[in-house]
Amino acid sequence: MLIEYKNVNIYQQDTMVLSNVDFHVDEGEFIYIIGKVGSGKSSLLKTTYCELDLYQDEADKAEILGRNLLKLRRKDIPSLRKEMGIIFQDFQLLHDRTVYQNLLFVLKATGWKDKEKIKTRISEVLADVGMQDKADSMPHELSGGEQQRISIARALLNQPKVIIADEPTGNLDPETASSILQLLKDITATGTAIVMTTHNIPLIDKYPGIVYKCQDGKITDITKDYSHMCLEEE
Repeated sequence: MLIEYKNVNIYQQDTMVLSNVDFHVDEGEFIYIIGKVGSGKSSLLKTTYCELDLYQDEADKAEILGRNLLKLRRKDIPSLRKEMGIIFQDFQLLHDRTVYQNLLFVLKATGWKDKEKIKTRISEVLADVGMQDKADSMPHELSGGEQQRISIARALLNQPKVIIADEPTGNLDPETASSILQLLKDITATGTAIVMTTHNIPLIDKYPGIVYKCQDGKITDITKDYSHMCLEEE
């Protein structure tokens, strides 16, 4: 099990947004989290990479990649994040650096030192996302879909066991969003799990996975019957 939550309460500031969360992720799974704005989707994701804290006396279990989040020390968070990939809706690329320099920054920050290995790894991830010819481009020279492909390449650099993606298609047109989903789906074939929030229900029909819904302070696995449930328009 890559992620396992049992009876976890999740807070945004001082407000409980999700209670008694049971949530688990295994190798190679593709997991969608749906729900209205403010339902707790992003807060749940933020707990996995320790941007939001969990309270030890309000959870039976909260483990990710072999770590107990209820006891994890601050100094151990970077090593956890190194084993994860994180993708954001707004890409979060460094706009004063080329694509290559963006990826180089991450590798150096996570302890890579060998120049040849660095060069090889950057070439590999750019090939994985079909962006080999964009290494010297600046982010502003790329389309939204291309920027998101670079952010996926960045997430792949350290060969993560799980990728956390918060609305990765939220700023993309339908055709580009579909190509990004296909790319993420392909990644799961290597054993990496994908956990993503989305409002794009048609994409779930096209690229099926496990579906959780956040609603009324609860999260529920609705994989079997989600297609019969309607997610209300924002």
